[in-house]
Amino acid sequence: MSAPAKPKILVVDDDRSILAVLEARLSSIDYRVATASGGEEALELLNAGPVDLMITDVKMPGLGGMDLFSAAQQIYPGLPVIFLTAYGTIPDAVKALKAGAVDYLTKPFNGRELISKVQEVLKKNSPRQAPDALPPLSESLWGVKSPAMRELYDLVDRIARSDVNVLILGESGVGKERIAHLLHQRGPRREQPFVVVDCGSTPSGLLESELFGHVRGAFTHAIKDKKGLIEAADKGTLFLDEIGNISHDMQVRLLRFLEDKKIRKIGDLREISVNCRVISATNVDLREEVASGSFREDLYYRLRVVTLKIPPLRDRREDIPGLAQYFVENFCKTHDVPAVKLPAETTKWLSEYPWPGNVRELKNALEGGVVLCRDGVLRKSDLCLSGLPDEPLKIQTHSSGDASALSLEESERNAILRALQQAGFVQKEAANLLGISRRAIHYKIKKYGIDCGRKSNKADEDD
Repeated sequence: MSAPAKPKILVVDDDRSILAVLEARLSSIDYRVATASGGEEALELLNAGPVDLMITDVKMPGLGGMDLFSAAQQIYPGLPVIFLTAYGTIPDAVKALKAGAVDYLTKPFNGRELISKVQEVLKKNSPRQAPDALPPLSESLWGVKSPAMRELYDLVDRIARSDVNVLILGESGVGKERIAHLLHQRGPRREQPFVVVDCGSTPSGLLESELFGHVRGAFTHAIKDKKGLIEAADKGTLFLDEIGNISHDMQVRLLRFLEDKKIRKIGDLREISVNCRVISATNVDLREEVASGSFREDLYYRLRVVTLKIPPLRDRREDIPGLAQYFVENFCKTHDVPAVKLPAETTKWLSEYPWPGNVRELKNALEGGVVLCRDGVLRKSDLCLSGLPDEPLKIQTHSSGDASALSLEESERNAILRALQQAGFVQKEAANLLGISRRAIHYKIKKYGIDCGRKSNKADEDD
């Protein structure tokens, strides 16, 4: 039996010196290489016979990289494409990733990085892995109906198979970690570790050791070597939650890792190479943090190769009935209780509530309601017992869009005030009632100018 043919790679660039370098690199490991100095020539080669991978420049005279990509997908749907781009055209490469390209390299590129990406892509797209293909994400998601979420999940599907860094934005409780999980589970690293780092709750003095690890004797109480979470994520995915909270020194160290893919443990002289995908998330506006000098601009651009923004629950109310039904069914199984019915009036009540704590608040409220309800029917009174106000805060409709927005903000402000009153103005307890983080309630109190008085400050200090 003859050996299987080596993969064939089509390289397209109008710079002949780059073509020569790429051909030499790829041929050195026995790949079959075809070269084209422009988009039109590349199409002729594609029409002449199939290839396993195309590597193309973004900016070329005549038929550019994006147009070539679209035409190639018509000839060979699903053909993996890696883009070559200068720093000035990175937005074009990001656009290509959203359209379905698998990755990109910035010029000048590292030869070993090129070979590594090519091998990864070819392995991932080999025929043997075809049966492992996953169904579209939007087909299995709790009856999601809102256009914004369907568009988000479609984007998750398209970028999951690439290895680019992703920044997830959204208010506290919208489900940023869930989206990060989906990116990992639907990507080529799904069999490898998914490591979560909560940058918001880890004290800055400990975060460096948590992320990078340390060697024995590096500092007091360092009685043995410790592997850091970055190293633990090798070959898998590193999820940096609340990335906006890290100190300036940690920003410098993290930037160096993202650039070199190497770490050095505290107290060690050796560097360790780590190959992991980095996904980060925050509920703060990093652009404002960059403008104020609190967050490094170069780190921001390293983290946000692709940005995903999750809308708050109040902006996608059509999803609430499906989410509520899913959570109720799930909690019945978790707590081993008979099936609980969610009547129409309760669903309507849930759909009218502003949910300042987003999906997390909805989930917590329904879990309490499932445990507390009687006769197998979940009523709004059961939800009140789990910490929600007696009545939902109605969202009034106005002819003016600005008036509607003001009404929504007033509803959220009232919900926070009621929770504070019920918690005796202890902010931590009010945050728990709303199902949001303590940072989030501090932010909301400041945003709406709520005067908690000395009593709340004293209570939170004594906490």
